[in-house]
Amino acid sequence: MDSTGVVVEYNPFHNGHDYHFRQARKLSGADVVIAVMSGNFLQRGEPAIVSKWARAEMALNAGVDLVVELPYAFAVQHADIFARGAIGILGELRCQSFCFGSESGEIKDFEASLNLVKMHKAAYNMQVQTLLKTGMSYPQAMAESFSNLDPRGTYVDLSKPNNILGFQYLQANHNLLHPMAPLTISRKNANYHDKSLSSESIASATAIRKALFEGTLDFAKTKAYLPSFSTTGLIEYEKSFGLLHSWEKYWSYLQYQLLTLEPNELNSIYELEEGIEFRLKRAAEESESFEAFMNKVKTKRYTWTRIQRMCVHILTHSKKKEVVERSRAPEYIRLLGMNQKGREYLNKVKKELSLPLVSRLAAISPELTRLDVKSSLVYAHVLSEPARQRLLKMEYAQPPLFR
Repeated sequence: MDSTGVVVEYNPFHNGHDYHFRQARKLSGADVVIAVMSGNFLQRGEPAIVSKWARAEMALNAGVDLVVELPYAFAVQHADIFARGAIGILGELRCQSFCFGSESGEIKDFEASLNLVKMHKAAYNMQVQTLLKTGMSYPQAMAESFSNLDPRGTYVDLSKPNNILGFQYLQANHNLLHPMAPLTISRKNANYHDKSLSSESIASATAIRKALFEGTLDFAKTKAYLPSFSTTGLIEYEKSFGLLHSWEKYWSYLQYQLLTLEPNELNSIYELEEGIEFRLKRAAEESESFEAFMNKVKTKRYTWTRIQRMCVHILTHSKKKEVVERSRAPEYIRLLGMNQKGREYLNKVKKELSLPLVSRLAAISPELTRLDVKSSLVYAHVLSEPARQRLLKMEYAQPPLFR
């Protein structure tokens, strides 16, 4: 059985994701599609709108064959570390290929770009570091350094968010002992950061969440952009757990941490550096909402995404040393769900795996999963009882979903 991998967040699963998943199967010709999916907190430093279990169920309902979790130490990260974890897990699961969406849509452009950077690695890295010191954000520094290597503009545009991720996927794949075949498709209709529901059937997850959280929760506004099982999943989650997750739900807890922790304690948190803790504390004293806080804190150097990731790490008290240790390479593979084809594939490859295959947390060292457990405790904390305990019980006792 051949397999292809996709790196996903499904926040929530929408029509664009359905297109990507089906194209991945078509382009690769694979029998099995494996999704490595972020847990309860995501790459841009946001709480997922519904839990990883609800999103894994959406994936299985769409026809994804196997869903595994991208651990916290990789999920809430810069693109290079995010890619290292996701591609490492797909490689460990013996995928023959992986497929990602991009603004470019041409895999040859990514391969040419990777070769260019490999040829000028030292100069490229030096330029990135020099530009970062001027106050430029990492994505901007990366894009400008690359354009300096390629003034003709004949390679992939690394100012685009999905192109950046795709480029990092190829770099991570290049470092594997047995690299996979990379595939890419063009994103349809909506861009990653689009905030409006502009197309008839495809919108970005950002636009979908924005529509849901504007005013009274109204699932009719987003129905056209989601498969019916996703709309049903969102409705059932809100009914069962009492809310859909957003940053504003966590603001009071974040504000409490920022007001009560000493600057030296904040400075020990992953990603906090250069005295940013003082700016965060001042903004927390003056802000009545998370959005107001973010607007006070963000700068050209400290982007919205970078600040959000810091805030997640503050909520979870994720210390620098521990995150660095846990993000060097994947240390286990946690199963979230599968169908019959996915089960057959696992039975075929599990003896070849060098990492533990985890169905329940109790089966693995607590040291390895400590960051994931803390993030799940924080994620559930905004729920009322008994919904909170029900979601936490799933973290410890829920076996992989089966469809």
